[in-house]
Amino acid sequence: MGNTYRIEKDFLGEKQIPEDAYYGVQTQRGKDNFYITGTPMSAEPYFVKALGYVKKAAALANRDLGCLDGKIANAIIGACDRLIAGELREQFVTDFIQGGAGTSVNMNANEVIANVALESLGHKKGDYHIINPNDHVNFGQSTNDVYPTAFRLALIMRLASYMEALRKLQGSFFSKGKEFERVLKMGRTHLQDAVPMSLGQEFHGWGTTIGEEVERINEVRQLLREINLGATAIGTMVTAAPGYPELATKYLSELTDIHFLLGGDLVEATSDTGAYVLLSGVLKRTSTKLTKICNDIRLLSSGPRCGYNEINLPQMQPGSSIMPGKVNPVIPEVVNQTSFLVIGFDLTVTLAASAGQLQLNVMEPVITYALFKSIFSMENAVNTLRTHCIDGITANAEHTRNMVLNSLGIITVLKPSLGYKQCAEIARECHETGKSLHDVVVKERKLLTQEHWDEVFSFDNLISPKFEK
Repeated sequence: MGNTYRIEKDFLGEKQIPEDAYYGVQTQRGKDNFYITGTPMSAEPYFVKALGYVKKAAALANRDLGCLDGKIANAIIGACDRLIAGELREQFVTDFIQGGAGTSVNMNANEVIANVALESLGHKKGDYHIINPNDHVNFGQSTNDVYPTAFRLALIMRLASYMEALRKLQGSFFSKGKEFERVLKMGRTHLQDAVPMSLGQEFHGWGTTIGEEVERINEVRQLLREINLGATAIGTMVTAAPGYPELATKYLSELTDIHFLLGGDLVEATSDTGAYVLLSGVLKRTSTKLTKICNDIRLLSSGPRCGYNEINLPQMQPGSSIMPGKVNPVIPEVVNQTSFLVIGFDLTVTLAASAGQLQLNVMEPVITYALFKSIFSMENAVNTLRTHCIDGITANAEHTRNMVLNSLGIITVLKPSLGYKQCAEIARECHETGKSLHDVVVKERKLLTQEHWDEVFSFDNLISPKFEK
């Protein structure tokens, strides 16, 4: 049985590399050095794909500029196409969180692409004197422009899927808003009876607020289109050929069908992480809104016999190991927990962004982990909320209507005709005696006729009261 390893070396020494691995010695060092989250870069397919796009754009530009031999460049381009197609993802083995500002990730891509290119030309893995990860695949590049460019591209692609999940959730809320548009219920402020509304209005409002988040995310996505490709180490374009930044950016735009913009100040663009902070803030804002909505859903479904009991949630699983028949609102609960996770990650992003020093922020890997984890988790949570909860909600219409008519809160609609003081006196009498508003207003004090009462307390007037002088 032959040797299952090959030997590769760098200026630090030799390393054994699994013979079937397309990564090389520098990737192996990164894998050995950084076992932090237990989550390899392969877990985020969009980032691997994005690295393929960036390296392909770089190779095309360097070929056109005469910096790479055409045969070598085409082999590199072919290897990049395999990454873009979703192949070789398992070869990206370094941990998400790592020292070195992402150098291990960049070298992981360089080595995989180099070895795939070598094989395509009939050479063995590790024959770096023919195609070298640093001298050829990484020509005119640095981790400090490759990593953030690929990161931004991956975020743009990942956010597209997340936005679609939010749009579908918005659609479900709107659909329930239509279904429940004639369900009368009591609106509440301070958890106390306020004024009537329809259950449909409540669900429609949730849909509107989620729709606002799609707009905010789209705005941040536009900011992510500004990149520093060609800036190399600190923004001075050292080792990059004249015209390379512009040409590589042009190719990246054409390959991805995303209009990327080369930063006007590449020194600033290399060190600035403000766009990530803004994106994280938007993700936190959405999480905050979802937490509020899920808390409302839990309240409205509480009971069923000793709570609000206005809506029924799909019964997903038994709710207790000791209390028979109990069913809990497990889906809103899990969405809340996911929201709290994202809110915590926002602090991580904020601290990491503020930790940049001089010409580089070396904390970008943890920003990468936090943002990808946030988006991935929230997308799953949003889809779960829609399919396992919202779409299956039913209303207890008779119960909610009876609560409205038995509430003292509805006296507010009489304030224009009876005045605040008299309405307050009537409400107090009803509260102390247990009498109904109808009995006091119509039968005892004869302040309104039955016909007028029926008009004022009709469904349409209760949810959209007519103004009376």
